[in-house]
Amino acid sequence: MANTPETSEIYNKVITLLKEARGAVVRAVNQTMVLTYYEIGRIIVEEEQKGQNKAQYGKAVISELSKKLTKEFGKGFSKTNIKQMRSFFICYQKRQTLSDVFKLSWSHYLKLMRIDDENERKFYEIEAHKNNWSVRELERQYNTALYARLALSRDKEGVEKLAAKGLVIETPKDAIKDPYILEFIGLPEKSIYSENELEHKIIDKLEQFLLELGTGFTFVARQKRITFDEKHFRIDLVFYNRMLKCFVLIDLKIGELKHQDIGQMQMYVNYYDREMLLDDENKTIGVILCQDKSEAVVKYTLPEGNEQIFASKYKTVLPSKEELKKIIKEK
Repeated sequence: MANTPETSEIYNKVITLLKEARGAVVRAVNQTMVLTYYEIGRIIVEEEQKGQNKAQYGKAVISELSKKLTKEFGKGFSKTNIKQMRSFFICYQKRQTLSDVFKLSWSHYLKLMRIDDENERKFYEIEAHKNNWSVRELERQYNTALYARLALSRDKEGVEKLAAKGLVIETPKDAIKDPYILEFIGLPEKSIYSENELEHKIIDKLEQFLLELGTGFTFVARQKRITFDEKHFRIDLVFYNRMLKCFVLIDLKIGELKHQDIGQMQMYVNYYDREMLLDDENKTIGVILCQDKSEAVVKYTLPEGNEQIFASKYKTVLPSKEELKKIIKEK
């Protein structure tokens, strides 16, 4: 049969249908497997509760179960794996219903179970499902303390909302992190590099940068030129956020943030608001990423009630947990 536009269209439709079907099968298998492991954990815990010496009785149950299941079904039922199923039930037994609970893979839940704080664990579970994070992406977001960074600018009610619904972007401030962790670009913390080199590294790793930016961001342009009074200016990076329905302009600064940098971003934001916005779009957001900043300079350069321009630090290496805690406490 000749390769015509009609046959190509049929081929593409069939391929799309098959891919969707395979994805649905994988999701169904994953959900069934996770639910089964949960039920195995429940049976073990309930059986242990009948034993007088729970610790010794529990070990005996797990050991014997491992032997019998391995003989019957083969690999996947080592004592370690069965202990993990037991832990899984204990970790998630407070859930009210199971019908829409387990939407991630078993590998995701093995990672989530290691998060002690229940609110933090719920947040990462919601975000992993909502953003279709791989286990590697989940690991990366946890290691960069995403939950803690987002919780910085929120009151108690806001933190509880993170745990209940994940990140809900309703205002410009909701979309901003401080600091941003850019370890994926591969620039050592103490090395000397230019703003142009930093930009190139970000563009080379655009997919990872979009992940770090968060939900709803799409890339629009780099080195976007704007012109007025025969003068040319270039905005480092331009994005659009679908949730906020607005442009997000990003300027990259090496070293300490100066008040002139904030003034320049204000000009960019004003230009976009007056020349680029459509009637159904919201005001432009400007984000200055810098290595260091004075909170006082930011506070007194920007007007009170500012909701458009933000200054955030960035780190080019993944800080240790101690360093992250120190950064968070300084906020």
